[in-house]
Formats: sequence, structure tokens, C-alpha cells
Amino acid sequence: MSEPPTATALAPPPASLRHHRAFRLFWAADSVSQFGTYVGNALLPLLAATTLAATPLEMGLLSAAETMGYLLIGLPAGVWVARARQRRLMRRANTGRALLLCTIPVAWWSGLLTVAQLIAVALLCGVLAVLFDVAYQSHLPALVDRDRLLEGNARLQSSQSLAQITGPGIGGSLVQLAGPAAPVLATAAGYLTSSVLLRRVREPDPANPPDGTGPPLLAEIGAGLRFMARHRTLLAITGCTATANFFAGVLGAVQVLFLTGDLGLSGSAAGATLGVLGLGGVLGALSAHRVVRRIGQARAVWLVPLTTFPALLLVPLAGRGALLALAPALAGLLVTGYGVVVYNVAQVSYRQVVCPEAMLARANATVRFLGFGAVTLGALLGGVLGESVGIRGTLWIAACGTSLAAAWVVCSPLRGMRDFAPAPTEAPTTGR
Repeated sequence: MSEPPTATALAPPPASLRHHRAFRLFWAADSVSQFGTYVGNALLPLLAATTLAATPLEMGLLSAAETMGYLLIGLPAGVWVARARQRRLMRRANTGRALLLCTIPVAWWSGLLTVAQLIAVALLCGVLAVLFDVAYQSHLPALVDRDRLLEGNARLQSSQSLAQITGPGIGGSLVQLAGPAAPVLATAAGYLTSSVLLRRVREPDPANPPDGTGPPLLAEIGAGLRFMARHRTLLAITGCTATANFFAGVLGAVQVLFLTGDLGLSGSAAGATLGVLGLGGVLGALSAHRVVRRIGQARAVWLVPLTTFPALLLVPLAGRGALLALAPALAGLLVTGYGVVVYNVAQVSYRQVVCPEAMLARANATVRFLGFGAVTLGALLGGVLGESVGIRGTLWIAACGTSLAAAWVVCSPLRGMRDFAPAPTEAPTTGR
């Protein structure tokens, strides 16, 4: 498989991506955007739970709305991104998210803020997030050499995890101290800053094909699905990701109610607790490059979830009271956050290497359609379960399901591999 031309192919690559100007700007833009996303994802449920007294079902709908965009436009988004100027698309997506978020403080100041508006804003921001996320994953190989993708993804994941740590805590504290307006406006400003940084990247940002046209949309989507179906490793990885994400959606629907209701935490303390998941992610991002190189990329994809995802079973054991009672939840979130990031660095880097440039956006969109579509369905189920079996019972279901997600990759050809074989050597699947 021939390697696509990259911006760095015209000159010797820098010794490290730290010295790669285009990547630094791209990394900074994505970091600011990720920070805005995690603040926003914590803000809206906290506002709904603490300010608007939302029910478990409403919380489930709100959580589902954040990822519903992947079900609505997930598959065609891959084609649109492949044909678009990707950095320009990312800028426009972030500008749109900023404008949508600004409607929340306006409604709050007017005394008109409702859970329904939060759900609508979450849904529309989620649609724009689909375009941004597919574009940034697809654009990275155009900025750096493919032998730098593992390093680049590790750096991007470190920023995402750091945002996951600080975003919920800051968002929760600001909601508690200043009401909804200030943190929402700060999040909107972050998205606009990200757009400015992306504009400063000077490398070419061509459309593909140059005139923005191409084969019919359904034909392009079908080509992407057929490409995914030919790779047994991609199918196993996608199955693992979708299953884990489904039960993450179940967890996400009730976790704020668990922390603020069952455990009696304040908004800032609940945000800080959720931030522990990101702390584990930072540790995972800092060590992912070395861990994956040492044990092998294929082995990391099945061994890491097998050994870390079951830690989520500790979360429902947490109780109300002293820090010691909260310790199981903190430990479970820390270990799970670590494992999720190391797993993501390994599997995303593989997808970027194995997919031809013309197919990468569609493959990324297909995986995110299935993975984040599963989050949406899981969130809806989590809301229903929270009403029927209770918050803690729903947490047990989420933890057990997440632990079983590793079966996809453990029972696949990955278990007999150390590193991934080139894509052409993989046998096509014959169906399940």
C-alpha cells in the first residue's frame, strides 16, 4: 500500500513533534476544543441536575443528545469530511458550537432556561462535534509522517485526558459559584480560540477531489463499509469499542445523579470525582507510547482492556461519607481511564496506518458512527434503567457490560499477534 503524500515529506522530519510547527498549532487547537467539550459535557448535566431538578429519564435524554449526532450523520460525515477542506470544516464546526452555547446564558438571564433547551443545544453541538472529530482524526496523517502517528496520537490523547481532568472540576465549581452563564461563555470562547489556532496552520488544506464533487454519497458510504468488513482486526476493535461505549452511555446517564444524590457530593466535588477518569487518561497518554512499543500494538489492544476495564466494578461500591467511602469509585475511574486511553492510542494509530488516505475519513466515520451511536443508545437505556432498577443497580449493569467488552478482541486473531500485520495480508471476513 503506497503512502499518501504528507506536508512533512518535502523536508526531513523534525527530531520530535515538539519541534513540528504545524502539529503544535493543530495540537493546541484540538486541546482547546477538547477542553471546551469536557467542560460542556459536565456543565449541561450539572445544570440539569442541580439547577433544573431533572429526572433520571431527562438526564438520560440529555446524555443521549450529546452523542446522537453520530447516529444522525455519522456515516455520511465520513464522505463529507473526505471531500472537504478539513481544517476549514473544523473551524466552522467550532464557531457553530460557540454560538449555540451562547444561547444558554441568554435564556438563563431571561429566566427561560429549560431542560428541553439543554437537550437541543447538546444535540446540535453533538452534530458539529461529529464533523470536528472525524476531520481531526483524518487530518493528522496529512501533517506528520506515518511513523510519527503513534507519538502524535499519544500527545492528542494526553491533552484530551488533561481536559477530562480539569474540565468537569472547573465547570462544577463555576456553576456552584457563578451560575450557568460564566462557565458556558468560557467554553464558547474556547471553541473560538481553537478556530483561530487552526487558521494559523499554513500547510495545504486541499479538498479531495479538488472540485468538492465525487461519486454518489451512498456509493461512498458503501465503499467504506465494505473496506471495514474486509478486516477482521478492524471488526473486532470496532465491536470492543462499541460495546464499551454502549455501557459507558448507561453509566453516563446516571453518574452525576449517583455522585450528587446517592453520595451527596457538591457540584464541584462531583466534577472533581469525574475528573479522576481524566487523570487516569493523562497517565495512560504519558505512558502509552512506551507501553505499546514494549508489549506490541496488537497485544496492547486486547491485553489492556482485559486488565483495566473490570476496574469499573469498583465504582458502585462507593458510599456516602468520608473520602475512604469514595475511594472505590476513585480507584475504578482512575484505572479505567488509564486503560481506555492506552487502548485508544493503539487502535486509532493502527486505523490511521492501515487505511489508505482516500478511505481514512470514511473508516473513521464508520467507527465513530458505531461507537458513539452505541453511547447514545446506552444513555437512553441508562435513563430507563435509572427509573426502573435504581441508580446503583444501573451502575452495576454498566460496569459488568464494560468488563465484557474486551471479549471481542480477546477472542479475535489479535490474541495470537504481537504487532499488526499489514492490511493486505488480512483475510476478509465471511460473516458471523
